[in-house]
Amino acid sequence: MSPSDTSQRKVIPILASPDKGPIEPPVGADAEMVSLYEAHKKIYPRSVSGLFTNWRWGMVFLTQLVFYGMPWLEWGQRQAVLFDLNSRRFYIFNLVLYPQDFIYLTGILVISALSLFLFTAVAGRLWCGYACPQTVYTEMFLWLEHKVEGDRSARMRRDAGRWTFDKVGRKTAKHFLWLAVALWTGFTFVGYFTPIHELGVEFVQLNMSSWESFWTLFYGFATYGNAGFMREQVCKHMCPYARFQSAMFDKDTLIVTYDAERGEPRGARSKKADLSTLNLGACVDCTLCVQVCPTGIDIRDGLQYECIGCGACADVCDTVMDKLGYAKGLVKYSTENAVNQHWTRGQILRHVLRPRVLVYSAILGAVVLAMAISLAWRTPFKVDVVRDRGSLARIASGGRIENVYRLQIMNAMESQQHFRISVSGLPGLVVVSENDVVIEPTQSRWVAVGVQAPFDAAPAGSHPIYFDIVTLDAAAKVSEKSVFIVPR
Repeated sequence: MSPSDTSQRKVIPILASPDKGPIEPPVGADAEMVSLYEAHKKIYPRSVSGLFTNWRWGMVFLTQLVFYGMPWLEWGQRQAVLFDLNSRRFYIFNLVLYPQDFIYLTGILVISALSLFLFTAVAGRLWCGYACPQTVYTEMFLWLEHKVEGDRSARMRRDAGRWTFDKVGRKTAKHFLWLAVALWTGFTFVGYFTPIHELGVEFVQLNMSSWESFWTLFYGFATYGNAGFMREQVCKHMCPYARFQSAMFDKDTLIVTYDAERGEPRGARSKKADLSTLNLGACVDCTLCVQVCPTGIDIRDGLQYECIGCGACADVCDTVMDKLGYAKGLVKYSTENAVNQHWTRGQILRHVLRPRVLVYSAILGAVVLAMAISLAWRTPFKVDVVRDRGSLARIASGGRIENVYRLQIMNAMESQQHFRISVSGLPGLVVVSENDVVIEPTQSRWVAVGVQAPFDAAPAGSHPIYFDIVTLDAAAKVSEKSVFIVPR
């Protein structure tokens, strides 16, 4: 076929269909296969140092010190933080919470959500870049990988080369360390729900329960898979936060930004070159900002949903600018308005207190204050009243009407408490059973309570009454409503 014939032939792309296979082109047309899916390429983040990297590692140490260390703290004679699902009691330092205190969990979730909205409105994805477990454990696993397999170029050469004893040994050592960290993470997670000292003895004796073993392995496997293999795929495809972050961003939100006006046109040059004669910007197109990015994006293409705001590109770019003798800040934390209008740092800070931020702050402050007041005024015990279903009402001696109830009294204090039970709501209503109850520290007890009223105290039917439970020192009181049945 001559060149003239080739130029006149029609080229039709073939789209691959997963159900029916490739669609055949018309007769006489040249076929060109077009893939609709980009093959995933492994990302090899380059190690970097700088201000934001130091902040990120500081958060790694802080979060893991809290996570790994908290279960080992003692508070009195018990674990300081323990969510005991078997006994349905949750210990948080001096607080003892019951399932009836679920409202506090709701409050914590609301505070967390509002905090995330506030921080995002002010400074973008701070949570993702510095404190998210996915980021933290990925940093830890990458550090182990770097120590075992070497820097970025060494890892790339080793992965591209053939399998040798050195490669097998390094890979085995790396995965052994990853698994050790992952399993210890799973063990620590379970230690928040089972006293960790008991769990440690069971682990050494290979006597862990099936559920403890399951959750240790499950959480460990999730850590190993997410931080060791999936890494940026979790942030880009599995985490929903990346998808709706734009709803919380505006032009005054601090984000990692490339100053295109200063950096373009980009190009390589010698250190002594005069930029005015070369007609080049400050960017030397070294691509180091891409090489250090944990999600593999090019920040010079503008804000992208894959960016987690870690600042690694800003750190490495400042290093390059220092070597060339240029001013830092070609890549930096800034806002869209600040870059376009050349604001100073003071002008940026003055635009932080805008309506969106003030609304988030006001709501967050109100919820935190309400939680604090509720905890301060919280009654140190709970009471549930249940009518005895076996006997709704009966005629007792002396012609009095008796109803039987079961009261669950839950002591949320870490000292023995004495309670007195009384009842009101109808004339002549009295408690005829034991009305003084002793409850051990952080324990609950079911108490059968008989209540009697004169036969003519009320007409037939259901009548509201109130159980009053007070401590003997009258420091706390709980009143619970129930009903008294008068038979026809």
